[in-house]
Amino acid sequence: MAGQSSSTSTATNIMLAIHEKKTNPLDLYRPLRNYISMFYSEREAQNLEDDLQTVKQYRSDLERQPDPSPTSRRDLLQKYFKALCLIETRFPISPDSDHINTVTFVWYDAFKQKQKASQQNIHLEKAAVLFNLGAVYSQMGLSFDRATVEGRRQAIHAFIAAAGSFAFLRDNAATKASMGTSTTVDLSIECVGMLERLMLAQAQECVFENTIAKGSTPGVCAKISRQVGLYYEEALAALNVASLKDHFDKGWIAHVQLKAALFYAEACYRYSLELHEKEEIAEEIARLKSGSSTLAEVKKSSRGAAAQILDAISKLEANINRNLDRAVKENDRVYLMRVPSPSSLPPLPAFSMVKIMPMNEVLDASKEKMFASLVPDSSAKALSRYTEMVDDIIRTQAEKLQQGSELTRVRLKEMDLPDSILSLEGNYTLPTDLKEDVEAVQISGGPAGLEAELQQLMDLRRVNHELLVQTEELLQKEATEDAQFRSQFGTRWTRPQSSTLTKNLQDRLNRFAANLKQAADSDARIERSVRDHSAFMSILDRRPIESALPTLARPIMSLDANEDAIVGALKQSLRQLETLGAQRAGLEDMLKEMKRKDDVLPKLMTSTGSYEDLFRKEIAKYDPIREDIAQNIEAQEQLLLQIQAQNEEFSAVFNLEDYKASREKCYKQIQAAIAKYREIKENINEGLKFYVTLQDAITNIKQQCSDFVMTRNIQCREMIEDVQRQMAGLSFQDRKNTGSYSYPAVNQPHQTPRSSSQPPSDPQNVPHPRSQTSYYQPHEQSTMPAYAHHPSAYTAPQQPPPYHIPPAPGAPYPPPQVQQPTSQEYGQPAYPGWRGPYYNAHGQQSGSLPRPPYTIPGPYPPHQGYYKQ
Repeated sequence: MAGQSSSTSTATNIMLAIHEKKTNPLDLYRPLRNYISMFYSEREAQNLEDDLQTVKQYRSDLERQPDPSPTSRRDLLQKYFKALCLIETRFPISPDSDHINTVTFVWYDAFKQKQKASQQNIHLEKAAVLFNLGAVYSQMGLSFDRATVEGRRQAIHAFIAAAGSFAFLRDNAATKASMGTSTTVDLSIECVGMLERLMLAQAQECVFENTIAKGSTPGVCAKISRQVGLYYEEALAALNVASLKDHFDKGWIAHVQLKAALFYAEACYRYSLELHEKEEIAEEIARLKSGSSTLAEVKKSSRGAAAQILDAISKLEANINRNLDRAVKENDRVYLMRVPSPSSLPPLPAFSMVKIMPMNEVLDASKEKMFASLVPDSSAKALSRYTEMVDDIIRTQAEKLQQGSELTRVRLKEMDLPDSILSLEGNYTLPTDLKEDVEAVQISGGPAGLEAELQQLMDLRRVNHELLVQTEELLQKEATEDAQFRSQFGTRWTRPQSSTLTKNLQDRLNRFAANLKQAADSDARIERSVRDHSAFMSILDRRPIESALPTLARPIMSLDANEDAIVGALKQSLRQLETLGAQRAGLEDMLKEMKRKDDVLPKLMTSTGSYEDLFRKEIAKYDPIREDIAQNIEAQEQLLLQIQAQNEEFSAVFNLEDYKASREKCYKQIQAAIAKYREIKENINEGLKFYVTLQDAITNIKQQCSDFVMTRNIQCREMIEDVQRQMAGLSFQDRKNTGSYSYPAVNQPHQTPRSSSQPPSDPQNVPHPRSQTSYYQPHEQSTMPAYAHHPSAYTAPQQPPPYHIPPAPGAPYPPPQVQQPTSQEYGQPAYPGWRGPYYNAHGQQSGSLPRPPYTIPGPYPPHQGYYKQ
């Protein structure tokens, strides 16, 4: 149990190390695998085969020690302890029938190896592993060469790690391991507490050796030496407890007792050197006497102690007595001071240079992935409860932050801030929705662009009028020619008159003409409205629109000229308020990030204590940010009160109420101008859509009229040939053989006229037939939309909608119903089999008509509505 360092140059180098506890072989693989198969599934057991094999290997290495080096043993013990923490929360090991009751852990006492503990719970296994970890650290500390600075540093680290291991054992596993029916003394709280103090004493002793090697002052050496003695005294007090006094070898107790006395006397000696330099001879003599008496007393009970320690005591005692004799002589000859008794002296100052190494992070198993797929119901329920607690905190704090931001927005809006400050600096702003409306108006051309759109209306109206005139001229020319031939040939000219065949076409053309006239009236009203309201709407053409807003000016007269100070203070407060707002945004992001990273399940799976304790510890990490949020809200409240007082002063000095009134008036003017612009724009768009639609309808009927005229010209040529043959005296038989010429009636198919070798009588009036297409493709009449609005405030009362084309029953442009004329000469339908295209109610095929020559799409999407001025 004791060992000696590699350096023997200093007698005090003798230190203690602890042997590991021994155990019996144990198979954990089969019981754990059976439990997984029974309570989870065989497939789960197969998936966790690697983890089970790892645990099996850890336990085997722990028993056999394949690599005896301290560092390898340390790493093995740390890994195995983490694995045990994961096993504890997933595999219940106990004598209960529904638990793993085939596993029994057996461990022997480290100091009395004939004593053993045997328990069916994992607490004994964990406690034994922690004990062995502390023992390995103590062996590592003893193995370093403390004759060098680096060796002493490594030894210090190993001893405080050993102390940390024993402290962790005392706080987390010793009590549970001692609750079984079979225990050992080495795992008791008293024993591991003694070992913790012993390891700290040896770590502090290494610090003292380092201090001496560096040649530190006697005062520093005295403080460090005294702390070494205090740690040894605490370990000695623990060893003298009844449960430990007879458990440890006498050499252990003697070693600790001598070390405690040695370092007390060393502290007295070092402190006396400092007193001698200060010429405090009386206390120097008292300290030397105290150290000398302590050494003399401890030598009486030094049976079983190491010879090196006794040699060190003898040397130190000789040094103390020599200095004591010198000090007494100096006091008797020179100082003549009264020497106080040692019991009346204050305690020697002490200073600890070491502390227990925390092992929580070193032994934290929450980051381990072993058996991660096994989550017991208790852990899942605990996780759900913790998640609810965290969600409640996040939700509550987020609501506080949002309420704080909303309160700031409302309060500033009530005080018209920061708009009034911006207005004073010339940075005028419109409300967002109003600014967006103005931008939309300006993008669409603004009031200045209405003139161009009115010109489009006039151009479209002109094009429609020209198309209508051209169509009427076609019919008029054909009717004139028909009348001329009728007058020339008299009763021989037997085909129907043009007027009887074109009545429906003429009626539709008349309706189109009436619609154009009404549309012209509406155009005039729109033009008049644009002219009347152009000045009113001109505000919308201001760029930027903010230039149209009134300005907030400084007062003309000021008594104390403190306007700049008032404005500066208010702006400073607003900047502070903005900073608080930015802090709230950052706090909200921090809340979300904390929740995202808050993974408590691994800690739940490794926790062996109360879930409530773990929850309190984990929830506590949200306390700082909750406090920051509360402070932010409180600071904002105080700042808003300050801003309110500053704004009242600002409003009084700059006559803010009058400015607000003029600004609101300007806002309303802009809104009214936007409304009037939209009204006029909508009317213009309706007009454009009307003219485009009407142009399609007129183009359609013009094509019908062209087809009609062309067909009539063909009929005219045939009839002229027939009449000429009659007048030339052809026989009745010839006429019979060549067939009678009857004139076409409405809605009868047209027969291909026979070819004639004679040229047409009027070549100019014979249009060329369209290639690849029959002359008479059926088509529907175009539908005219109702281009009208309910009368507005600017519309004359009871005036019919200007662009409305009243539809006939059944369809906007119904097919004309014309009776087939009967030939008076032959008593049969005129032109059997012929049918003109404009008599059909069927829609014309795509591509049979040319595209409208003049179409202008409206700037707004098409919509139904009435045409307003």
